[in-house]
Amino acid sequence: MSDCAETDDPEPLEPVPAGPLFVPVRPGLTGGTAGCTARFFRTPLGDRTAVGFTSAHRLAATLGARQPWIRLSEPALRALAAPLGITALTVDPQLTAQPASPSRGARWRNPYPQEAPTAVAAQRR
Repeated sequence: MSDCAETDDPEPLEPVPAGPLFVPVRPGLTGGTAGCTARFFRTPLGDRTAVGFTSAHRLAATLGARQPWIRLSEPALRALAAPLGITALTVDPQLTAQPASPSRGARWRNPYPQEAPTAVAAQRR
């Protein structure tokens, strides 16, 4: 029999506040950070998440040097996201992807050839 007490099994660690974060924003109508809106993203599974970076360098490496940002504490960012039903917070994400959309010069191609409806109609005759 083991001499281990039940208290030897560590409990999952409580999340520790991340400290002041660099939060990506969309500028307001004036173009500056006054009246800006925090940007929220989606996880690979499609859930909405608030995003913060621990340095301006990490934010620029992921979202580009021209991405505007503000400094917010983790509790402030969570409070901002909570009314929208967003409970997840991602700190220092490293991979981002643009929304899937065809390029401007690309033409949409029908994956179903025009012959298919004709062939089905010929079989019905």
